[in-house]
Parts: sequence; C-alpha cells; structure tokens
Amino acid sequence: MSATGHRHLAEGPRVGIRPFALTDADEFTARARESEDLHHPWLYPPTAADTYAAYAGALIDDPTRFGCLVYERAGGGIAGFININNIVRGGFRCGALGYGVFAHAAGRGLMSEGLGLVVRYAFGPLALHRLEINVQPGNEASIALARRAGFRLEGYSPDFIFMDGAWRDHERWALTAEMPGASG
Repeated sequence: MSATGHRHLAEGPRVGIRPFALTDADEFTARARESEDLHHPWLYPPTAADTYAAYAGALIDDPTRFGCLVYERAGGGIAGFININNIVRGGFRCGALGYGVFAHAAGRGLMSEGLGLVVRYAFGPLALHRLEINVQPGNEASIALARRAGFRLEGYSPDFIFMDGAWRDHERWALTAEMPGASG
C-alpha cells in the first residue's frame, strides 16, 4: 500500500505508481488547475470533479486503457499521471503513452522515475511488447522525458491529433521490450 493507503503497483526511491481512484478527484483536479499554465497548449487534464469522474472511470473500466498516478513516497501526494491508451493485445501487444506532471513536481525528476516504473510494469505484468509516445514537436519537456527513458524517435505524423481547435503534428517515439532502457 502507498502512503495514502491506496494499492500501489510499483515503487522506486522517491515515487510510486498506483491506479487511478475516484476518491482522488479533489487532489487531482486541484493540482490540474494549479498546473494549467504548465500544461497548455499540450495537455488538458480534468479540472472539475465531474470531468475527473468520467476521465478516471474510463481508465478504470476500459481494458484498452491503463492509467496510473505517480505519487511521492514521502507524503503520498500526486506528482503526475501516466496513461497507456489504445492497448492492443494479440500479435501487437502495444500501447500509446500519455503523461503529465503537476507544477509542484515539475523539474524534480519524479516523472522520469515514474515513467521507468510504468515501463517496467507495462513490459512485465501487462505483457506489452511496444510502447509509443506521440508528442508535439514544440513540447521540449515531454520529448526530453521520452529521450531520458530510452525511447527512440521513429517518425513524424502531420495532422495527427485534433486538439485545442486544430489538427496537431506529432513526433512518434517508441520503446520495445528488447531495447536498452526497457527495464526502466
């Protein structure tokens, strides 16, 4: 169990990862509101209880998605979140990562540690073979996190995702279970 009494999936020296819970709404949405300047224009996590419930509920109930919170072991506060979306089983065994750090935790290396835990969990208990990160080219912090975690740049996808009122280009970064860095 984590410091807050939630079930944890893995722990490192400073952070752990655990599943989303509906009871995290107040802390998550408060942190998301505090982090709007950091997140925009890249990311739009839920900032209200009703939108959090729908967001977390989808991560909890949808077998093609896996979501976890990155929490600080000292105190249990939520530092960020990492989701694996579009999970495909069978011959593919892959998923697409999305993540965000909250402002109070930015620049402290907590997400690097958390991403390492998620990668190990994805390639271990989740039995995935490949993870992708699709990131807008100007999002330097997200690209740096992918690079630090051992992901390789594989390509460029013009007009990849519709967000914030426009189609956005993305770089595709990937890691497979056999690559260096895959052990997190």
